[in-house]
Amino acid sequence: MPNPVAHFEIYGDNPTKLAGFYQGLFGWQINKSQGMDHWIVRTVQTDAKGAPAKTGGINGGLMTRPIPDAPGRSWLNYVTVKSLDETLKRAQGLGAKVVRPKSSVPKMGWFAILTDPEQNAFAIWQDDPNAK
Repeated sequence: MPNPVAHFEIYGDNPTKLAGFYQGLFGWQINKSQGMDHWIVRTVQTDAKGAPAKTGGINGGLMTRPIPDAPGRSWLNYVTVKSLDETLKRAQGLGAKVVRPKSSVPKMGWFAILTDPEQNAFAIWQDDPNAK
C-alpha cells in the first residue's frame, strides 16, 4: 500500500507524566532525547539504524504540544492489545477516560476509544473473528 503511517507523535502539556502513562498502559519504551524537548517512543524493536526490525508496527515520538489550545488535538491511532477489557480497566486506572465503550466490528474484532490524561484521543483494538 502507498503512504503507510511511518511515525506518530503524541503532544501534551506535561510530556514526562504522559510518558509514564503510556509506559504503564502499553509497556512502550520511552526515552528523552538529549538536548531536545522530545521523547522517543518505541513500540517495536529496531535495528542499529532505527528501522523496525519486524513488520506490523511503527515507532513515534512524544513532545510538548507545539500550539497550545489548537483545534484537533491529536491523530487517532489504534493500538493492538491482547485483551480489550483488561486494557480498558488498566487505562482508566491510569487516568484515561472512555469516549466510546467497547464496540464490535463484526467478524473482525473489538475497539474502544479513549482519551489520555492530556485529552489526546486514541483507540485500542483486539482481533476477534467471532466479534458480533
